[in-house]
Amino acid sequence: MAEKNFRNWVGFREEADRAPVANPVDRIRELESQLADLKSRRDITGLSREEFEILATETAMAMIKSAQAREAKATAASERLINETSRNAKDTLEGAENKARSILAGAESRGRKYISTAEAEASEIVRDAGREATAVANAKIAEADSVVETKRRDAVALTTAARREAERVISEAADNVVEYRAWLADIIAESERLYRSQASALSAAEAAIAQSRDKLDSA
Repeated sequence: MAEKNFRNWVGFREEADRAPVANPVDRIRELESQLADLKSRRDITGLSREEFEILATETAMAMIKSAQAREAKATAASERLINETSRNAKDTLEGAENKARSILAGAESRGRKYISTAEAEASEIVRDAGREATAVANAKIAEADSVVETKRRDAVALTTAARREAERVISEAADNVVEYRAWLADIIAESERLYRSQASALSAAEAAIAQSRDKLDSA
């Protein structure tokens, strides 16, 4: 009780009574201001050795507790940000890969469909040509052969065109996949840049905390 009365007499405040301070440096400045105010209001040199030691001990403890609390908050905030950045990058990567696989699968399916349709049409054309040739075979064998050859060329041309169209669709899908991968690489690079930025901010915070500790140790 006597110690508490003495702290109240010299103007010392508990940690819970203090207004929050932005960082340890501001806290040190606040304590220096309080000490200057104390000197202007009371003759600190008139304190006994025991009273002065109590005042110095409580002041140092308050500074250490404040620095430790802010260090813990800064570390926790940095860890949360790093975890969130990593999780977002992973989700983006998985989403982009799934979309790329879906696009490629769709393109392959369309290509196979085009080829199958073209082959069916070509077979039908050949069958039609055969029927026409059979109908005129007795009278116009040469003409029938010419018709069959023409139909076959048409079938080959149609099949070739269909294959080219299928290849074009697959090529476009592959280009889309390349674009998605490039976009994904940009997203990952941006995530890494943010991570490095946060790591740099964390290092700066740690350096500031270390500097504050050095000041506390030398105080």
